[in-house]
Parts: sequence; C-alpha cells; structure tokens
Amino acid sequence: MCPSTRSTAARRSAVLILALLTLAARAAAAEPCKLGRFAQLPVIMEDMRPLVHAAINGQDAVFIADSGAFFSSLTPAAAKQFNLILEPVWGMTAEGVGGSAQLWSTTVKTFRIFDMDLPRVPFYVVGSNDVGSGAVGLLGQNVFRVGDVDYDLANGVINILRTKGDCKKASLAYWANARNLPYSELEIDFASVEKPHTMGVAYLNGSKIRVMFDTGAAGSFLSLAAAKRAGITPQSPGVTPGGTSYGLGRHPVRTWVAPFASFKIGDEEIRNTHLNIGEEEMNDTDMLIGADFFLSHHVLVATSQRKLYFTYNGGPVFNLSTVQAAATAPPATGSAPGSAEAGGAAAAAESLDAAGYARRGSASASRRDYEHALADLTRAIEIDPGKADYFYARGSAYAADEHEDKALGDFNQAIKLKPDDVPALMARAEIRADRDDPAEAVSPDLDAVDRAAAKQAEVRLALGHLYQRVGDYPAAIAQYTLWIDSHGRDAIDMPHAREARCWARTLTGQALDQALDDCNFAVRQRPGTAGFLESRGFVYLRQGRYDKAIQDYDAALALDAKLAWAFYGRGLAKQHQGQGAAAQADIAAATALAPKIAEEAASHGIVP
Repeated sequence: MCPSTRSTAARRSAVLILALLTLAARAAAAEPCKLGRFAQLPVIMEDMRPLVHAAINGQDAVFIADSGAFFSSLTPAAAKQFNLILEPVWGMTAEGVGGSAQLWSTTVKTFRIFDMDLPRVPFYVVGSNDVGSGAVGLLGQNVFRVGDVDYDLANGVINILRTKGDCKKASLAYWANARNLPYSELEIDFASVEKPHTMGVAYLNGSKIRVMFDTGAAGSFLSLAAAKRAGITPQSPGVTPGGTSYGLGRHPVRTWVAPFASFKIGDEEIRNTHLNIGEEEMNDTDMLIGADFFLSHHVLVATSQRKLYFTYNGGPVFNLSTVQAAATAPPATGSAPGSAEAGGAAAAAESLDAAGYARRGSASASRRDYEHALADLTRAIEIDPGKADYFYARGSAYAADEHEDKALGDFNQAIKLKPDDVPALMARAEIRADRDDPAEAVSPDLDAVDRAAAKQAEVRLALGHLYQRVGDYPAAIAQYTLWIDSHGRDAIDMPHAREARCWARTLTGQALDQALDDCNFAVRQRPGTAGFLESRGFVYLRQGRYDKAIQDYDAALALDAKLAWAFYGRGLAKQHQGQGAAAQADIAAATALAPKIAEEAASHGIVP
C-alpha cells in the first residue's frame, strides 16, 4: 500500500514508533557493537502469506506481515467487525496492485503486539477488498521500522533487533557469523517515516532493476516494462499465461510466467529461473521481492546501516511449483573481527518448543516441502497434543500432499479439541464435499462455521459456495448476502459474489428479478466473463424470455465452448421457440459435456 500523500501517515507513524522506542535501551557509541532482540513476532505461513496474531481491543486478530505496506491497515469489513469509527482521509489515496483505493483512518483503543498493550494506535482502512487467508489487515512499515528487521520466515519468526555501541562497520549477519556461513550484502535506500520501504537494486538478464522487498506479496512479481528491458515480453518463447492477480485495487491484473537466464542480487545469482510478470505499473519499482524469496532466504534489513544481509536456505527461490537451479553463494566470510555479537538475537541457536516446530513445519508446507513439514508438525503434536492448531496445520499439509484420509483424521482431532475451529471445520467440509459425501455429512460443519464466524468475515463467501455445492440454496443465498452487505461494491470479488447469488436464486426459481439484478451487476463489471453471461441466460430462461436467453448463451459459448449449462439452456430456449433440430443439437452437446445434466436440471424443475 503506497498512499500518494504521506504527511498524516508520517505523524501517525511517529506516534506508534515513539510508543515502542521508549521501551528500547539507548546505545552508547563508544561501546563495541552488540546486537540484541528487542521484540519477536511468531509467524505462521499459510498459502505463502506470513500471518501474525495481534489483538484489537482484546479480540484476537490475524494480520499479514507486509513489509511492502507503508502503514498498517484494516479492511472495511474488519472495521465493521470490531465496531471501529472511521474518519475520511482527505487528499490521499492508496495505490497498489489493481489500482487505487479509498482511504479512511481509525484508532484502535488498545492494540496488543510484541506482547505489549499499546494505547490509541492508528490504522488506515483501505478499499473494499479482503486481504486473504482470513486476515483482518496488514501490519506495515510503521510497526517494523522500530528497529532492524530480521525475517526468518523459514523458522516462523520476525525479530525486531536493536544495535548497541559502534555498529557502523560491523557485520550484522549474526546467524551467518555464528556458523561461519557465506552471506550477501546489498545496499538499500535510506528509510524514513516518509519513505519507509526497503528498496535496492538487482540485475535481470544483466539489466538493472529497482526492487522492493515485500513480504505481503505471496510471490515475487515483475512489471512488464522491466521484463521488456530484460528482453522478455508475453509473446517471447517459453512465456505462458499466469492467470490474474489482484491487490487493494478493483481491477484484476493479467500475469504471465516467463523464463529468465539470470537474476542477480547482491552476491547471489540465480540462473535459468522463472518469474511472474504482469501489466502493473509500480511507480519507481520494477519488481516486488515477495514471500517466496523470504522463505528461501534468511533476510536482515539493517536500516541502521542502510544494508540488507541475506543467506540462502536452499530449494527453489521463485515460482515454487517449478524446479530451479540453486543460487550461487558468495565465498564464506566467517565471523570477522568487526562482527556484531548476536546476544538475544540468535534465534537459530535456540532449542525449539512445540510452537517453534509448528511454525517451521508450516513454513516448509508453504514451500511444498511436505516431508519436513510433516516431520516438524508431528513433533509439535508429540510435545503438545492438546493444541488444535497443530492438528489443523498437519491436516492441511496432508491434504496438500493428497493424503485425504490422514487429513480428515487431523481435522477431526482439531475440531474435537476446539469445536468452533473455523479453518478446521471448513477444511473438513471441503474434503467431504470434494468426495461428494451427502449433504447430511457436510452441512453440520457449515452450520458450525456460520455460528462461529463474524458476520463480516471473509469466510462467508467460501461458506456460500460450499452450501451451494451441497444443494442448500437458501443457506447459500444467506451467506452471499452477509458477505455482499459487509463489502463495498468495488470489492474485487463482488461480481463473483453477486453472480453466485444470482445462480443460487435462479436454481430455486424464486426472486428472479433480484437474481437478474445480481447477474446484471456482474456482467456490467466483467462484461467478457463467459460464466456471468451463462448465469444471466439462465435467469432469462426461467423468466421465459427466450430471445434474451439465447443471446446471452450465444455470447457465453463464443467465449467458452465447453459450458454445458449454456448448451442445455440454449437448447431448451430454442425448443420453446420451435427450433426442434437446433434444440436437440444443443442438448446433445450439453449431454456430451455433462452426461447427467438433464437429471440435474430436472431436480430443479427445468425440463424440456
């Protein structure tokens, strides 16, 4: 998140930083350099997102640790959930992937972070989008810049470090110094309250690029302009579509996966790698160095020295689904006489407790290293078998590794220990729905989530989809409505939510005017989306408006010729218009794509 005007943010940032810095010891310049840990944030990696727990006015809140965010923020839905008062921020917008977004401010009476209760902490409230992974917002640079920041995501921690003594020329790569490991150094831009981002220079196919280190980006991301300077465009050999991405803006961003011969940063070079490239302008930044890089490296952002230190952990660096060559590392430097003494910062040397094994296991699972993930998560459970979160994490790793029976066993145990565990309930329901278990086996979990989750929770949208999959359309409509009512019309998922509610209403054959309103909204927002046109055609079919139904079905099939419901619906519409042969051809095409479509349609009262 990059607000275009930052004076207000700077003042608010100073308030929080002052509250934290008053607790830190002051350094005496004449002393030898020592490095100590001021605070620590435990991190759970989920879907390549670093999640941390905090508390808003005494209520647990999950945030994404986002070094790319200028200031900490909440989603509008979360602000409603916590009953926070919003104030407009005049003359400012937030810029990010997908465009700009509306900005408000709010103040949290008591915010708990770093095991400290901080009074009257300011947050921005940004845009309309959820941030994903069940998080209520982003922890930004106004939190992290209270010291040097040590990102050890592979071990599930972010340390805030403070130096004492004369550290201008000392090596702060304490973990590398202690074990005589090679490490890289990189000069970074001067960071201030006004410009807090961690910025540096890298080289792509020999071309110089500006990079931002952004833990909030699940995967590293390169602009099309920078890719072009490096000799790569979406039309280049070996480039494949990467789907769409989105951030705080309302517009999805097209992406591609492109091969690059060389990516060099500091003393490390990665050859024959792949990067996500996309049609997104990022002001003075060419590339976001995302959580994939942070997981494959131990990174210390030494703002006090304007340096970044990092070591390579092993495994792929970018695009974790692809096999890549190991990065070349600089010669071993050892622990030079000028190195800082690590003191309390040496987390790597500390023995792990159950929580430490669980965090490290979740980080390994994010990297698709399921062997080590399962070993660490199993060890966490052995140490503390009463923790539901550990069973959920291991169950998720089993599910990702396609061991559904073992995953179900762990989800069962997590729910036994914590009956209102929303993630475990949803995960168990998804597996059962994927297996086509009867609704009687799935719905109790969905009902439990409905009772446990906040009305404004992100999970409401996924809950609606699951209710719809098991055929409980009134419950699905209710969940979609809760999500729609707590999100702005510009939310990136709003067209999909409105279309999903349109489809559910049309299947019931009731409230068809409201269904049409939903589908019209979706089509206006995403006019070239085949599924949206197919759904609106279905509404017109049930309303008996056969010309309009055929028109939408024609448009949908021109975009995607494998839409069984579009063929079937168009066949029924043509049959009503007396086009017998054409109708039968469409119904036959639908049946070839979905052999049971006539049976499914009849269950909803839709018959030839």
